[in-house]
Amino acid sequence: MRLEEYWGVGPKTRETLVEELGAERAIRAIESGDVRALADAGLPRGRATRILRRATGGAGMDTLATSDARAAYKELLDLAVEHAVTDRAADRIRVLTPLTDREAMDERLDSVLAARDVWDDLPTEDRDAVLDAYDRYDDRDGSEHAAVETALALLEAGVDSGPFETITDLDRETLAEASAALSAFSGDGRNRNRVREGADDELDRLRTALGAIEDMDANALEVIEDLRSEGVHDVQGFRDAFEDRLLSETQVTVDQVREAMPTDAADATDFVGGTLRGLRSDLREAVDEREETVASEFEATLEAASEDVSRAVSAVDEIAFHLSLARFALAYDCTRPVFVDSEGPRAANGSTAQHAQDGRQAAVSVVGARNLTVAARDGESVQPITYALGDHDVADVPEGDRVAVLTGANSGGKTTLLETLCQVVLLASMGLPVPADRAEVTPVDALVFHRRHASFNAGVLESTLRSIVPPLSSGGRTLMLVDEFEAITEPGSAADLLHGLVTLTVGRDALGVFVTHLADDLEPLPEEARVDGIFAEGLNPDLELQVDYQPRFGTVGRSTPEFIVSRLVADAADRTERAGFETLAEAVGNDVVQRTLADARWVE
Repeated sequence: MRLEEYWGVGPKTRETLVEELGAERAIRAIESGDVRALADAGLPRGRATRILRRATGGAGMDTLATSDARAAYKELLDLAVEHAVTDRAADRIRVLTPLTDREAMDERLDSVLAARDVWDDLPTEDRDAVLDAYDRYDDRDGSEHAAVETALALLEAGVDSGPFETITDLDRETLAEASAALSAFSGDGRNRNRVREGADDELDRLRTALGAIEDMDANALEVIEDLRSEGVHDVQGFRDAFEDRLLSETQVTVDQVREAMPTDAADATDFVGGTLRGLRSDLREAVDEREETVASEFEATLEAASEDVSRAVSAVDEIAFHLSLARFALAYDCTRPVFVDSEGPRAANGSTAQHAQDGRQAAVSVVGARNLTVAARDGESVQPITYALGDHDVADVPEGDRVAVLTGANSGGKTTLLETLCQVVLLASMGLPVPADRAEVTPVDALVFHRRHASFNAGVLESTLRSIVPPLSSGGRTLMLVDEFEAITEPGSAADLLHGLVTLTVGRDALGVFVTHLADDLEPLPEEARVDGIFAEGLNPDLELQVDYQPRFGTVGRSTPEFIVSRLVADAADRTERAGFETLAEAVGNDVVQRTLADARWVE
């Protein structure tokens, strides 16, 4: 395949990649999802990520039928990336896409959940040791040596099941020897060069001696003056004093000194200079010979350990990826979803789910689901929600309704519920655990997620219809999650169009939730559609709206302006402002407003 055949690779991008990587290496980087390679070649990281998403999961990206679905997908990846243990793992998470193959979903779930269970069982000190090793791995840019050290830390921690099994048959002694050999060099991988200080005592001694001789040679005249100032004037006395100086201030041997001393020096300067030059030459040769010998020994060690090192490098990266996703799953208490489709449901591990019956049709159901965006906020509490569409077995939820019209108070959590369902379906389709006590998901061919957009014009209406209607007409499995469609056109027309969308969704055997304040104008709904409601219950002493976010099924949730007006009355800056809000209180029902204020303990 040619570079320009990949999505997003135009002539300029191709030229950059070929110049920096070469065509063959660039193709390998794209096929393997290597964000770093493309970024290091000069592509902006965001562009590299988009290219790789399409290259490695283009069909999955096509299931994200709207810009809001794509935005929700990216938000999930951002949350997951926060738990990445290495930069490389973060890059791999960023290019995850929805999967179109059920077996691939199963395999990834198996790996992530196995990693989660192993990580959850590890003592804190072992977790810290592994994370410290991965920190060093990142600090050294994923070097070969850092990978070997990380593999040793994983082995020491005793992680030996699930995705961690890839390192269990690596020989610790071999890896330890390889680590020592790798630490001996100042470079890494193919760039190994000079043997480091501390790797060999004899080499260190020779280098130290050479450095001392070079320093003395640079100050030879001072050495001569010092010897003369000590009263040394005859030739033999000068030779002996100079020899003593060399033996005391450098690590050369007496044999090395005497061998280097010239026999035909014309004067002291010639004698000292000749001796130092001879020593310097001899020591440089000795250093080079010793370094070559030491390097050869370490290279032989690495050659013998090459297979284990190569496997360690690969395993450490793979483990980092699954460990990062495991930490994400643990952080949000995510569980395994059950996949359900028209062929009959089966658990994500391929076995029949105990609570699912054969012959069930498409469904999306959650028990105790939490919105990840809300859960990620510091100090924010999340009310778990139970909700279901289609052919499910969730208790207390009407069974068989494929479409729901969700109603209720402003700030009542309706949009959050849509986002939660969207997150569950997206995570399941990516082969990842979901934030719910239990979830059943039919993988969809098109996810239509439409957030509320307060733009009241024909252009927005047309573009919205163009984005949400075609997926319904495609004949594939579609999930519609549409928030306040009426915000983009006048109420009368909005009700008619929304009723048409509900009817079309039912007619196409799709699943859908439509949030609206126009439920009364949609009657009669198709038989397979129901109305659900979320209810506000009042104000707390801080004048915050109290909402039961759990929808009530088959019931229209009413807007509660009296609660908002009550808060405005209580918060009024002065008597004049309060009088204005009290006029509104009369309009919405003053007795209700006063009762609300009394309940909230704000009556003066």
